[in-house]
Amino acid sequence: MSDRKGSAFAGVGVAIVTPFTDGKLDVAKLKTQIEFQIDAGVQFLVPVGTTGESPTLTHDEHERVISEVIQLASGRCKVMAGTGSNCTDEALRLTRRAQKEGADASLQVAPYYNKPTQKGFYEHFKAIAEEVGIPHCVYNIPGRSAKNIEPETIAKLAELPNITMVKEATGSLDQCSQILNMTNLTVLSGDDSLTLPMMSIGAEGVISVAGNIVPKDMLALVQFAAQGDFRSAAKLHHKLFPLCRDMLSLATNPIPVKGAMKLLGRDSGQLRLPMTELEESEFARLRMVLENYGFRL
Repeated sequence: MSDRKGSAFAGVGVAIVTPFTDGKLDVAKLKTQIEFQIDAGVQFLVPVGTTGESPTLTHDEHERVISEVIQLASGRCKVMAGTGSNCTDEALRLTRRAQKEGADASLQVAPYYNKPTQKGFYEHFKAIAEEVGIPHCVYNIPGRSAKNIEPETIAKLAELPNITMVKEATGSLDQCSQILNMTNLTVLSGDDSLTLPMMSIGAEGVISVAGNIVPKDMLALVQFAAQGDFRSAAKLHHKLFPLCRDMLSLATNPIPVKGAMKLLGRDSGQLRLPMTELEESEFARLRMVLENYGFRL
């Protein structure tokens, strides 16, 4: 384990989907998902992130999913609760509640749509870190949030004791290098296909979407990389790369991963509008991607 601030979360976290049946949260399916991940050996679970369709959940549902995951995991793995928002007061409320429920950390997405200044980013995350005393992971995903949290801002945030991690999803190895160079934060990949390249320069793991279906392979890749066995890690990277690229390029996450779970007999129910299911032709392509990976469907 490194001496970086968030190394307790080194390894594989899985951004789990939220299962719906008849439009409502399906706790039985959620339990099945969690047992699948714990059996695989993942280090932590991340409920109600983007993959968990957090933008379409009511506040009550959001809080309930976090509570259910914490209770169902029952200390067998850590839980990093997605409690970010583009409204600082809302993020504070959700994060306080997650702390009360027993979350081990929070995932704080960059405020989206309203596009704050760098000072606004800093003040937003500072307010949360000073108010809620669990570790926080800053989630930088400009492709969704419409604006980058610059490395200089992240370096300033790293001075706050409770800001311990960054989920780095800019797609830029230069930005990843800058953060690692300028701070003692733990960096976690926010893109499955960039996990190995990022770990080769000092990142410590991934918050994975593909881990919903192939957690053991993601774990093996991260473990090999953490041990410095980059030859073995590269073999797994090249096995996983077509799956991550071709599955996640079919449609916006979590549409394709929910489709994959359905094809694999692990149906997580419907998507919520405005997310819609894959078209038949896209399902056919997804089937081929899964079969090429080695699944028998």
